[in-house]
Amino acid sequence: MSNVLGSRKSLATLMTIGAHQRLKPTLSWPHLVALGVGAIVGTGIYTLTGVGADRAGPAVILAFAIAGAVCAFAALAYAELATMMPVAGSAYTYSYVALGEVVAWIIGWSLILEYSVACGAVASGWSAYVGGFLQSMDIAFPPGLLAPPSAGGIVNLPAVAISLIVTALLAVGTKESANINLVLVIIKLVALVLFVALTLPAIHAPNYEPFMPYGFAPHMDGTVQRGVMAAAAIVFFAFFGFDAVSTSAEEAKNPGRDLTIGILGSMVLCTLIYMAVAACAVGAWPFQAFAKSGEPLALILRGLNHPLAAYLVAGAAIVALPTVILVMMFGQSRVFFVMARDGLLPPVLSRVNQRFGTPMVSTVLIGILVATVAGFFRLDEIAELSNAGTLAAFISVGLCVMVLRHRHPEAPRKFMTPAVWIVAPLAILGCGYLFYSLPSTTQIRFVLWNAIGLLVYFAYGRRHSLQRAAQ
Repeated sequence: MSNVLGSRKSLATLMTIGAHQRLKPTLSWPHLVALGVGAIVGTGIYTLTGVGADRAGPAVILAFAIAGAVCAFAALAYAELATMMPVAGSAYTYSYVALGEVVAWIIGWSLILEYSVACGAVASGWSAYVGGFLQSMDIAFPPGLLAPPSAGGIVNLPAVAISLIVTALLAVGTKESANINLVLVIIKLVALVLFVALTLPAIHAPNYEPFMPYGFAPHMDGTVQRGVMAAAAIVFFAFFGFDAVSTSAEEAKNPGRDLTIGILGSMVLCTLIYMAVAACAVGAWPFQAFAKSGEPLALILRGLNHPLAAYLVAGAAIVALPTVILVMMFGQSRVFFVMARDGLLPPVLSRVNQRFGTPMVSTVLIGILVATVAGFFRLDEIAELSNAGTLAAFISVGLCVMVLRHRHPEAPRKFMTPAVWIVAPLAILGCGYLFYSLPSTTQIRFVLWNAIGLLVYFAYGRRHSLQRAAQ
């Protein structure tokens, strides 16, 4: 099996990375919690509340709880592995040690899909908010510069601009970009607290009835897949982010403490926020009235005669989305960096800039890729591929934590997943069911993406693998 899946990297080798290839430790736990919250609280809660309600009705609250629970199980496994192996790479690195090089490549390739596509989608969404904001201020902006060619435009210029601005922030310093992220996270959390405070008194109990109008299991209702699990598979996108915290393991000042707090803290905080916002949204306004809206929270506030609050929440959305791009690009650049450090990608991607202590080439390459995708492509259906890539990574992490408990029980663990033989299988089964609940077209595209990835691996990565060369 080892020959089929490729050799595994040893824990000892993992911890003996040369100083010139190590990232500078500059982050403490508040930065890591903010990184997680910065990625998690973004497009998901600001737009997917309506999408989830359309698929599950008032039971969108339950959909958020289920997606959050599945992610919480995965987060517990992530926390153990991140503190056990405090180096960059996240699920890719853990898979390399526990499951072998081939599985590690597939997971790394899936993470590229998760982060890059999600960044492009969020940049495009940010551009739409900016376009609407400029229109509300009677500021003329050429329509051709607000849409890609496939949508009748020339280029989505704001999407390109925000991608490159975030790239510049990440390139000049991890701590500097994390500090900016911390401030922006506070702003958008305040906006969500404002939404809850204003809608809580307006809750009307009959709006919760019937609570589960489309049932629990995913099923087709005309052209739309509905049910609580269908909604959970979509709103799962809203929980992206905490896994990006684990990619920063090498840059944490005190990995054992900081990574545990960062991963679990951001997950718990965001799950509670999501359920509160969803409960208030559904309770304060009939879900049919905001289910199709791209800005459901602002729509509800306007309906409740809070126009200023609606304006502030919409403005916070404009603030929120760049933080998502920042953290996703951060995670992607670190995965590229580590895959290159292992020889599976060109070595130029593993160079650390001596002045800024960041993987400059990886960061700039990811920025150009995201800017190109956001500027020239529509990501309506492709964005769902991000969910598939993330679910693959979560399943792998659940497997890794069990394999390493069996293979390396003596290895020091600064955090141990409680009831690991229950929690890890639940993470795997939950993620598997969410993957099953995705549209079949998304599942097929995910398989095709990884088929392309395996061709790249056998054409380049396998022949240049430093792990194979060392054997």
